[in-house]
Amino acid sequence: MTQVNRDNVRKLHVLWRYATGDPGKYLFNPIVVHGVMYVLAKKNSIVALDARTGKELWVHETDPKTTLMTYHGINYWESADAADRRLLFSYNNFLQAIDARTGKRIIDFGQDGRVDLRDGLGRDPERLHLVQSSMPGKIFGNLLILGSATNEEYNSGPGDVRAYDVQSGKLVWSFHTIPHPGEYGYETWPPEAWKTAGGANAWSELTLDESRGIVFVPTASPKYNFYGANRKGANLFGDSLLALEARTGRRLWHFQMVHHDVWDYDNSTAPKLLTVTHDGVKTDVVAQVNKEGFVWVFERETGKPLWPIEERKVPKTHMAGEETWPTQPFPLKPPPFARQVFTEADVSPYISDPSEREQLLERIRHARNEGLFTPPDTGDTIEMPGNNGGANFGGAAVDPHKGRLFVISKDLPAMLKLQLSKGSVGASEDAASGLQYKSSFGFLFTSSGLAAIAPPWTTLTAYDLNQGTIEWQVPLGEVPDLAAKGIHNTGSHFPKVAPVVTAGGLIFAGTRDRKLRALDTRDGKLLWETELKAGLEGMPAVYELDGHEYVAVCAAAQATTYTHAVPGHPASTDPIPGEYVVLGLE
Repeated sequence: MTQVNRDNVRKLHVLWRYATGDPGKYLFNPIVVHGVMYVLAKKNSIVALDARTGKELWVHETDPKTTLMTYHGINYWESADAADRRLLFSYNNFLQAIDARTGKRIIDFGQDGRVDLRDGLGRDPERLHLVQSSMPGKIFGNLLILGSATNEEYNSGPGDVRAYDVQSGKLVWSFHTIPHPGEYGYETWPPEAWKTAGGANAWSELTLDESRGIVFVPTASPKYNFYGANRKGANLFGDSLLALEARTGRRLWHFQMVHHDVWDYDNSTAPKLLTVTHDGVKTDVVAQVNKEGFVWVFERETGKPLWPIEERKVPKTHMAGEETWPTQPFPLKPPPFARQVFTEADVSPYISDPSEREQLLERIRHARNEGLFTPPDTGDTIEMPGNNGGANFGGAAVDPHKGRLFVISKDLPAMLKLQLSKGSVGASEDAASGLQYKSSFGFLFTSSGLAAIAPPWTTLTAYDLNQGTIEWQVPLGEVPDLAAKGIHNTGSHFPKVAPVVTAGGLIFAGTRDRKLRALDTRDGKLLWETELKAGLEGMPAVYELDGHEYVAVCAAAQATTYTHAVPGHPASTDPIPGEYVVLGLE
């Protein structure tokens, strides 16, 4: 779609708005099918709107006890003759299907209209607190392929990747990310780990190569995130990119980005498909970005890296019972998009109190700080770009035909510190006492609530993956309090946003400073921006109807600097004037 482009984007304006109808926070990514837009609003209800006008068509009210919804999107499926049209979503660990035309529940899906996602994992379903991801999964033919969220604790469920029949709700296949006896990778865990260990899950977006029938799955860390005495080994398939046969779940290839993760360095962004010219040959590739700040690029069918990846020695743990892996992989190209060190020289200039600055500097001086893979310890340990840094949900987009990749990332140093806490017997090295190590970690903030590292806190980086080089990098967004003082180019703070690249040469991205922006793909130059009533998190939707191009966003997040309570700056409890906003040139 090129109707909205560099030359006319300044004429983009609001065409209609739809209020969410309650003061809650929404991060939903709207989808548009057959002229209907599906959104989340009205106390986690699914709402169908006329995508041309915003007129409400129907509302599917969810269970009032719903505490977790597929709040990052929803899946649409239709039969070959379009007689059967369905929306599929998860809530409270259940998978459900409703009629896309009426919003009515489909009773013959699963058991009484729903499927319990806790079933079939080889664990007691009643003891599994969470297995549902906030992501909707992917439709392939008559299959819905799902990852999972699990929890962050020692008793986390396993991160099986599963496929369900979209009409019956029947489980079709499972892939065990914690391998069972006889399966590839079993020896990378303790012998009984498949019965008790958790995580290695795909909580983020999956990506489909439909023509090849391959689903690319980015996995997260095994659990517990920061201490792994109960899971000695490399821990396949944690922190990996998996290429699975979409019809069967059979493993085609994999690459593990972090061996025996004790940093929570998830692959939290969707793998991206594009075609590059490599050594003079057109090559279909898959690119993965992650929290570490790296870009990994592989041939799509074979998993062969486009550029060398080097296993380097990394610091050893000092923790009793823990066995960190002696090496970790480092891609030699492309260069990282995030800062991977945090020292005294990197401290923010926006700390006005000299005593606060000195206290921070002293803490940094005495912390263990040996680079990207410094293992957590009982003393302070610096982690950079941080377990909530680098690229996160939705943080990348591509121009698939020109071999270009665009990444939104944040730099947010963390300070890890392990301490003993009560746990189940046998879950740590001290089976007699049943003690476990847990992390009392925190992000390094100043008293103003801003990150302790110097800005930019959020950047947008453009890569040419034909060459494996960075084309440009610019700060994305601002901090309103600083902008009011004339301090710009800081990047927004604590973003959870995703870019969209259009054929018109534009990158659309929203930030929590209430701004939606359009930037030039050639150089990152800001071409247009508009301020909305609330903060933006998530991904814009670009769609075409009747020859007209539209941009839709969910502006229903807190428009503040902080997403978590920070000393002196508690998280805001003010009502959010949330709404879906559609813009165009009409």
